Amino acid sequence: MARDFEALRARVRDVSYTPGTDALRRISPLLLTAQDLTATALVRLTALDNSAYTNIAGSRASLELLASVVSSSSLAGTDLAHALLANPYEGQQFAGYPADDEAVRTARHAEAIPQMTGHLDDAAHQLDLSAIGSHYLAHGITEDLSSEQEHQAAPTQQTTVPDLTRPQYDALTSFLGGARLYESSQRGLGVTRVATDDGARVSIATYRALAKHRMVTADTSTSLYHGQKITVTEQGQRALAKPRPHTALTAAATAPPKIAARQGVRR
Repeated sequence: MARDFEALRARVRDVSYTPGTDALRRISPLLLTAQDLTATALVRLTALDNSAYTNIAGSRASLELLASVVSSSSLAGTDLAHALLANPYEGQQFAGYPADDEAVRTARHAEAIPQMTGHLDDAAHQLDLSAIGSHYLAHGITEDLSSEQEHQAAPTQQTTVPDLTRPQYDALTSFLGGARLYESSQRGLGVTRVATDDGARVSIATYRALAKHRMVTADTSTSLYHGQKITVTEQGQRALAKPRPHTALTAAATAPPKIAARQGVRR
C-alpha cells in the first residue's frame, strides 16, 4: 500500500496539463486512484479492527495510524477534486452574456493555474503522509507480532525447571524467609558469602548455581558490603513446588561390602 501511495504521489507531482478539458482528462484518473486507495485503506482498517491483533499490546497505535492514512488519503482526493473545481471550463455563458474572447480566456487560465497548482501540491503532500504512515504501520505491526511471539514463547521456555539437589532446595526455602548476599574482606581478599535470616548455612556455590538457573536474584542497587537482598524468582517458586529431593546415597553406602581376605589364619 505504501508503494501505491508513492506511485500516485509521483504522478500528481509530474502531471502536466492545459487548463480546461485537458486538465479534466489528466487529473480525473488521479482522483479516482486516490479514492480507490482510500477505500483500500478503509477496508484494511476495518479488517484490522475486527481481528485478534487488537488483543496484542501496541495494536491501538497501529489502528490510529491506519486511520490517519485513511484521512490523509481522503484529503488527497479532496485536494484533487478542488483542483478540478478551480479548473476553468470552456462551456458557453448564459444567453445574453458575451462570449469570452481570447484575452478573457487567457486571464481565466492565468488566475486558475496557481490555484490548481496549490491544490495539486497539497494532494502530493497528503499522499506523502499516507505513504510514510503505511511504512510505519507495516513496521509497527511486524514488531508487535514479533514481541507477542516472544512473550508467548517465554513461559514455554520457563516451564522446564531443572532438578534441585537437597542443599539447593533447602537454600531456596531459607531465602523465602529472608537472605542477603555480602562481601567481606579476609586477608586482603574479597569474600562473598550468603547470610539467611533463619541462620541456615548456604554456600556461595549453591547460591551461584541457583542464580545461574535464574531461580534467585540479588538487588544489585545495594552494595555488597551493606548486603544485597536475595529474592526467589518465579522459576525458583516453581522449583519449590516440586517435592523435596531425597538424600542421595553415598558411594560408600551403595558399594557392595568387601570381604576381607584372611591370610595366615589357621583352622
